[in-house]
Amino acid sequence: MRLLVLLALVLVTRPADAAACRSETYAGNKYSICEVDLTQENLQLFLKDEDGQIYGHFGNVEATLNANGQHLGFAMNAGMFHEDRAPVGHYVENGQEVQRVISSDGPGNFGLLPNGVLCLRDGRADVFETKAFLRDNPPCVSATQSGPMLVIDGALHPKFLEDGTSRYIRNGVGTTADGTRAVFAISDNTVNFYDFGVLFRDHLKMPNALYFDGNVSRLRAPELGRDDAGFSALGPIIGVVEPAR
Repeated sequence: MRLLVLLALVLVTRPADAAACRSETYAGNKYSICEVDLTQENLQLFLKDEDGQIYGHFGNVEATLNANGQHLGFAMNAGMFHEDRAPVGHYVENGQEVQRVISSDGPGNFGLLPNGVLCLRDGRADVFETKAFLRDNPPCVSATQSGPMLVIDGALHPKFLEDGTSRYIRNGVGTTADGTRAVFAISDNTVNFYDFGVLFRDHLKMPNALYFDGNVSRLRAPELGRDDAGFSALGPIIGVVEPAR
């Protein structure tokens, strides 16, 4: 009876359109995982405010939303950026393209092809491998490119090594085949690419998943008591916009 009462309280106090976040351990690594239902929730990308200033931090996005009678729920950094916080790859926000698609290889994790694009449309979100994105040309309302892909059509990125020694706090996103759910994860301890990819492929069962970043990775998850600040500003941010409480 007590458990039923507690569950009822959670359902009452948790907004219907709030992302569901939880802490999990998988294969010896700890993660914070947040699921967004695109049929019910308003997932958006944020880079600059209306004055052209980089948001940089979750709190700045929250302040802007508060001024418009809204609230920021779950949020996460959403793609690699240059020193001036400009996106490294393709970036579209509310129909306005900031950066074109970058399809060539190059140094760093972004250029570890194949990389990919997270595409937001009305009622759905999809991770596309970059060449597939260019081929299909989906009508994204907003989009952010990053890399490498973690999972591509159910397979791990071919260059991931099980015994890889590069270990960081990492974050990324996977989407379901029907595009109705986006599952975001950040490691709570350092992990290599292989372990992070396996999380999305085998545990979260995501057919496609995209790496966002490492080392600078941050999460806002109010129900987990997290609102990572960090010392340096971020580039693109993704988050769920909720009605004011």
